[in-house]
Amino acid sequence: MNIITLENRPRILSSAAVVGKKELDGPLGKYFDISHTDQHFGAKTFEQAESEMVRMAYETALKKGNVNASDIELILGGDLQNQCIAQSFGLSCEKTQYIGLYGACSNMSEELLLSGILLNSQKFKTIACSTSSHFAASERQFRFPLEYGCQRPQTSQNTVTGAATFIVCSENVSNIYINEVLPGIITDMGIKDANNMGAAMAYAAFSTLERYFLSSTMKTSDFDLIITGDLGFEGSEILKEISEANNLQLGENYIDCGNVIYEREKQDVHAGGSGCGCSGVVMASYIMHLFEKSEIKDILFVGTGALLNSSSVLQKQSIPGIAHLVRLTKIED
Repeated sequence: MNIITLENRPRILSSAAVVGKKELDGPLGKYFDISHTDQHFGAKTFEQAESEMVRMAYETALKKGNVNASDIELILGGDLQNQCIAQSFGLSCEKTQYIGLYGACSNMSEELLLSGILLNSQKFKTIACSTSSHFAASERQFRFPLEYGCQRPQTSQNTVTGAATFIVCSENVSNIYINEVLPGIITDMGIKDANNMGAAMAYAAFSTLERYFLSSTMKTSDFDLIITGDLGFEGSEILKEISEANNLQLGENYIDCGNVIYEREKQDVHAGGSGCGCSGVVMASYIMHLFEKSEIKDILFVGTGALLNSSSVLQKQSIPGIAHLVRLTKIED
């Protein structure tokens, strides 16, 4: 499939990001809407804490966009917990149509992509995109409970404790819109190391970017930013090597959400950030801030995901990757 151009220009009405203490202490801390020093967010368990973050991000995005809950016609939601329970519990009080999605760390790009297509069809007017992750809940599900004290290799990434919501609409109420989208293709390079998500996802990011630039008249230098999320240090270095070898120069306007959310050396996060919440909160806070200040006007967001679960890893299967592309553009004033 080639690039899908959204002629009706679905608009980004508002966004919100809720994070934990480690994320607040990172270089983007001042851009987040809400943070909490308690990783439980007042709940009994880490899983319930993630649902509370989901609720907070959703309600904050509604408030920032001056939108009533009754105006939301559809919620697209996803997270890393089995059966996406962070979203279903966090949004269960909302009497709104809901579709649960699983794209691993690519969830926010997947949701923005689908919301753009649905709004462009003119079957909906207002859609919410919601995603989240929690460090402790993810460790317990995919690796070991924190109490185990397992030592992780340097290629591993720190799952971001964060939740993000975007409100996307068909009405001309914002000058930031979803311009183009390109769904990803599952790629499998035979990576079996669950502590090296970046390597598993890197080729998926390259595959999507290569397909985009082969089909487009645009060049990488035409964009203010090309953003992946979230390959971390290991994966983004692999992506740059693959791209150079295939004559695709990403240049200095390339960043990765997993690299920018933490100070990697000071915060002891090994290869950087990961999780559904990583690219979600970076896009909903820092990147939207750059748009609002007109420091950027045209970007590519390529959300990456590792398509595994605890059973597939224990069964020694490889880890496929996926990467969905969303082009966001700001209309000149």
